[in-house]
This record gives sequence, structure tokens and C-alpha cells, in this order.
Amino acid sequence: MTATAQTLRPPSRTLMFLEGRAIHELGAFLGALPLLSLAPRGDGHPVLVLPGLVASDVSTRPLRAFLKSKGYAVSGWRQGRNYGLRPGVQHAMVDLVEELSDTHGRKISLVGWSLGGLYARQLAKMMPERVRQVITLGSPFAGDPRSTNAWRVYEWASGRKADEVDPRFGGELAVPPPVPTTAIFSRTDGVCAWQGCMEKSSAQTESIEVESSHCGMGHHPAVVYAVADRLAQKEGGWQPFDRSGWRSLAYPDPHR
Repeated sequence: MTATAQTLRPPSRTLMFLEGRAIHELGAFLGALPLLSLAPRGDGHPVLVLPGLVASDVSTRPLRAFLKSKGYAVSGWRQGRNYGLRPGVQHAMVDLVEELSDTHGRKISLVGWSLGGLYARQLAKMMPERVRQVITLGSPFAGDPRSTNAWRVYEWASGRKADEVDPRFGGELAVPPPVPTTAIFSRTDGVCAWQGCMEKSSAQTESIEVESSHCGMGHHPAVVYAVADRLAQKEGGWQPFDRSGWRSLAYPDPHR
């Protein structure tokens, strides 16, 4: 663990309080659907969307419905509420990745919100031959587990220590998967320290900054558009997100 990861502090109480704006972000998503319809269509490949801590597939329904409208074969994680890596959870996710890949005869894209993004990264490390790309939404893979305001909830829900790492599940979290990976984050995240949700830039890794709450990230219009943009790339032709033109207004420079 790096010194930076050790010194990250959880978001302030003010930012945590402002998480209530997630409700308004859902309204903004619904109002923005006519504009979001201009996002590029996909090629029909399978996409697995993984929910955050104590959330279920209900939380990702708006995002999944939108991606389905763009032509993707979209699936939720099918395990009820996400209470962490309880017995059987990892194997069920591995089985689902294999099922979706085999059914469609193609690699799948993994989109994970918060804790779901940590799962997505680790699954891609375990099965890179089945994964096309990974997109994480506010996932704290690069910080100390206690640099969030949710680590106590995780320990209660999962029965595991927040800093407990299972070497059989993809290894170290901060190491990027061997597939194209996009980390979407917000400096106004009230749950996770934003610095721990950023990916180092490389030939196939990037970070995209949005102005969003943590709890509304899965349906924030800017996030939904960015996810659709990333998924629409041709397999084997991944390029970093283009922030030129009007996009520079909605997507701040993550390295500023």
C-alpha cells in the first residue's frame, strides 16, 4: 500500500450530507433521456452491471435499461443485495461471466458501481480472455479501505475486515486489469475519497471525472453518456475518452 493510499481521508460530513442530491440526479437522468438518445449505439455484445454495497439490481435498473435501448445484451448480477464477498458470491459471479460469454459467443464488458467496480476489476484479472473492458463508477480500488464512509457498513454486512484481501480473487486491488479500463470518479463523492477512485493513465487505462454524488453515479446523465461512449468502441480499438468540444464542459480534466 502506498503512502498516498494510507493518508487518504474519507469525504467530509458536508459531502456525505450532500449525497441526498442523488434523488435529483435521477430526475436529471429522466429529463436528459432525449439528449442521451444521441449517445452512440452498441454492437450488441453482453454487458454485466454490478451494484454497490447493500444495493441490488434495482439500483442499476435505469442504467441497464438505457444500455439495453442502445442494443447491448445487458444483465444484472442476479444475487439480490450486495453484502460483500460472502460465501458463494465470488463463484456465482465467475459462473455468470462464463454463462454470458458462452451464451453470446463474445467477450463481455463489466460495469461496476462502487463495490461492484472492485468485483469487476478482479473478475477481469481472473478471466481476461472473457472480458472486453472494465468501467468502474466511484470504486475505491486505489485507496485504503478506510478512506470511505462505508467501511463499517461493509464489515457489518460481509462479516469480513475492510482491509481483508482474498489473493484467490484477482490479487491486489490497485493493480489494473489486463484489459481496457475506465475509472469514473467525482471530487464531490460523499462516500469514497475521490483520489482512491482514479486510475493511472496508460495505453489502456484512464479516468473520467464527473460532477456527481456517489449514490447517484449510476444514473447521473454525464456518467451514463460516458459509459455508453466507452462501450460503443470497437473491440480491439480502444481509445481514451475524447474531452474536446462540448464534452469539456461536462467532463473536467481529471488531472487538473
